[in-house]
Amino acid sequence: MSNEQRLIEKLQSIERLHAGAATLGEQSAAAHALERMRQRLAELSAADPPIEHRFSIGDPWSRRLFLALLRRYAIQPYRYPRQRSTTVMARIPRRFLDETLWPEFQELNTTLVSYLDEVTTRVVSEGVHADSSEASVVAELGTGLPAA
Repeated sequence: MSNEQRLIEKLQSIERLHAGAATLGEQSAAAHALERMRQRLAELSAADPPIEHRFSIGDPWSRRLFLALLRRYAIQPYRYPRQRSTTVMARIPRRFLDETLWPEFQELNTTLVSYLDEVTTRVVSEGVHADSSEASVVAELGTGLPAA
């Protein structure tokens, strides 16, 4: 099984967890889990009307994940003219955002960023140089630099 396939399975597992699936045996009910989440969103929208939220997500991978998650729940992301491409606007009930959408995004994003970091570190180490660590911190300008 490839690393990417393991990542996909891990992301799907997180999705099942947030959808209320108790066991892996509920994989066959994955389509119903999404429908339950959409129904919950509709119920919350009736009691807690959607309000406009603005999200600033600078990392393009995280933003792509967030946009996909919004669309999964049939929430239309948008941006106003002159807003940065890092800005995502959406009308979401506050309770759904706080209890479901944002915690799910954070968990999925942590998994995705960890995977991307591992891949980047491995590729840079193997393809460019074994030491891909951060730059050292020096006390003052010109100190701690190797002689030319």
